[in-house]
Amino acid sequence: MADFTSLLRPTNFETILGQDHLSSPQSSLRRLCESDQLGHSFFYGPPGSGKTTIARVIAKEMDLPFYEFNATSLKVDQLRKIFEQYKNALQKPLIFIDEVHRLAKNQQEVLLPVMENNSVLIIGASTENPFFSLTAAMRSRSLLFELQPISTEALDQLLDKALASQNLSVEEDARAYLLRSCGGDARGMLKLLEFAAALESHITLEILQTLRPNAQSGGSSEAGVHYDLASAMIKSIRGSDTDASIYYLARLIEGGEPPEFIARRLVILASEDVGNANPQALTLCTSTMTSVKMIGYPESRIILAQAVIYLCASPKSNSAYMAINTAQQAVRDGVLLDIPKNIQQQNQGYLYPHDFGGWVSQEYLSEPLHFVDLKPIGYEKKMKAWLETVQGSTPE
Repeated sequence: MADFTSLLRPTNFETILGQDHLSSPQSSLRRLCESDQLGHSFFYGPPGSGKTTIARVIAKEMDLPFYEFNATSLKVDQLRKIFEQYKNALQKPLIFIDEVHRLAKNQQEVLLPVMENNSVLIIGASTENPFFSLTAAMRSRSLLFELQPISTEALDQLLDKALASQNLSVEEDARAYLLRSCGGDARGMLKLLEFAAALESHITLEILQTLRPNAQSGGSSEAGVHYDLASAMIKSIRGSDTDASIYYLARLIEGGEPPEFIARRLVILASEDVGNANPQALTLCTSTMTSVKMIGYPESRIILAQAVIYLCASPKSNSAYMAINTAQQAVRDGVLLDIPKNIQQQNQGYLYPHDFGGWVSQEYLSEPLHFVDLKPIGYEKKMKAWLETVQGSTPE
């Protein structure tokens, strides 16, 4: 049985599909490689998006010895042997570490000296943003590049190459399933085709569905549909339409959308559209995000549905969203005020509010500015009333 993944793996920047922002002649990554100026880098993105492939292309482009490891099984002694081998060499090696977010602290500490003196080139890959798991010292010495799910158009090109390479044929509905069910995972699509080809040279939908009954958790069909469905769900929740919201949630789930992606969208909505009208919404959605990551499908669908219905039935306020937007714009427009001395770190004349029952009148801005307009909605109404009371106004 042919190994489609190895057979069709790109060997240079020109043959990399679906990551033009990294592989095009104008991209910063490619230009740094071609000028031998690339520094330690970390790639993150979904499975099958080309992280390992790009690392291998970089090694070939820069003509560097390539060592590949996985952080889950990497031993410090393995690294030290490579460091010693190239200690006085004219050429430095490229050490590629997959699942880099799993590096232990002691492993990261071993890497720091060689990253500092550039005696090796370290490249890591992860399905998670590694900057959340790497130490500040590692981050400060590195570049970070994000990969996107492979587009349907790029997958279509790759599928044509795979079919031609093995003289295979595929029915139209089977072709659509190959593209749709992998959710932007090129490796996932090729593996499904590989096993189907071991059974028949003419690929049918029936064969594919016996091997993969359901879509992978990568995305909902075409990119346009993916974003349209996510947008429709968010707008339906914002409009408090429970039935529409649940319907679009179901469409996303059945399209193979990762539960983590949906949960992240709900966390954002909880703050942007519900906000302080129901502060508990953010807590519930953050718990949802943690839960679905640990549990996965099919049970995650219930957790997501609970969060969606809760958000639909919550009072809505975008006051926090509007306030930070307005304040940031003011800063961009050059509104840069001197900080009053009483709230600088020297505490000159600072009045400690707790000594005055929780609130005391004092200067916090050197000039009056106004950004926050709390709404008389849900819990935010209570917040508005409290502020107006302590500040000496009559609440509405």
